Amino acid sequence: MSERTETGRPLLICDDQPLVDELLRLAAAAGVSVELAAAPGDARASWRTAPLVLVGGDVVADAVRLGLPPRRGVVVVSHTADTALFQGGMSLQAEQVSVLPEGEAWLIGRLADVLEEPHGESVLVCVVGGRGGAGASTTAAALALTAMRMGMRSFLVDGDPLGGGIDLVLGGEDTDGLRWPDLVQTRGRVSGSALRAALPRIDELHVLSWDRGDRLDVPPEAMRAVLAAGSRCSDVVVADLPRRIDDAAAEALTGSTTALLVVPAEVRAVASAARVARAVRAHAADVRLLVRGPAPTGLTAETIASSLDLPLAGDVAADHGLPVALDRGEFALGRGRGGLGRFCKEFLARLVDERRAA
Repeated sequence: MSERTETGRPLLICDDQPLVDELLRLAAAAGVSVELAAAPGDARASWRTAPLVLVGGDVVADAVRLGLPPRRGVVVVSHTADTALFQGGMSLQAEQVSVLPEGEAWLIGRLADVLEEPHGESVLVCVVGGRGGAGASTTAAALALTAMRMGMRSFLVDGDPLGGGIDLVLGGEDTDGLRWPDLVQTRGRVSGSALRAALPRIDELHVLSWDRGDRLDVPPEAMRAVLAAGSRCSDVVVADLPRRIDDAAAEALTGSTTALLVVPAEVRAVASAARVARAVRAHAADVRLLVRGPAPTGLTAETIASSLDLPLAGDVAADHGLPVALDRGEFALGRGRGGLGRFCKEFLARLVDERRAA
């Protein structure tokens, strides 16, 4: 997933010279060059392969009549809006009809996104603890670090306002950068590269965490915008979520590739996890189980998976040195050492293979 290819140029299909000039100016502002075609018939070769297609309002009807195959990443652009324009956009299955000059900022951002589109689709892993102290934050941090050390672009999001801050897990609470309270008003399309540049970077990992203030919630619109931006410029996004599924957590779970429920191998923990699992399954299409030892009564991972009716992603033995390392801010998992490090490598490799095969 980390292999990259040179991104192609956006395709602009338009024969309205003032509109062409305006769109070329916006493309220059976004730092991209475009391929220009005056008519839809001249653009057949690039229609399928261009990372983004801008269709001028003057040629929308021609594009519809030509019957170009449906594809993602089509934007209809015009200086004026009317019913025919929006109907044409619907026929082309366009992601947006952008009317200038009102849509300039959005369109510059969309063009800039072409520079950061991942090679292949990213994965979003949401990690939830089956009970308090289950080790969800540690698991989330380990997954994000492991992905980075496997050569993938990784992004770690702390979605648990009462979790103490995942930057503490990584020993980076004093690292400069934006935290959630700075981003709660975020809406719409956000540049992924700009977001990553503004966030704390801990051990080369981009992390969005909480400050030590009183803000205890994230609007779902802000969570949606942040995860979408992160996904556009990352191979793996890991979100650490609270056990009580709030609106922001529900937003993350709905868009997740998979949700990982972390459950200690204890009877009371399994009873608690049953309630959490029901809440997670209400939003996530794919929920898997990670069992963490030790098992005081000999409770097996397979028995827990059967009890919760969840597929078993893996089980991890206790790492007796981990609590001390966390207290000292010396978290260093992800290098393949210990059971959790090995699990993360195997889990991520399997998840990426499944994504490619889908």
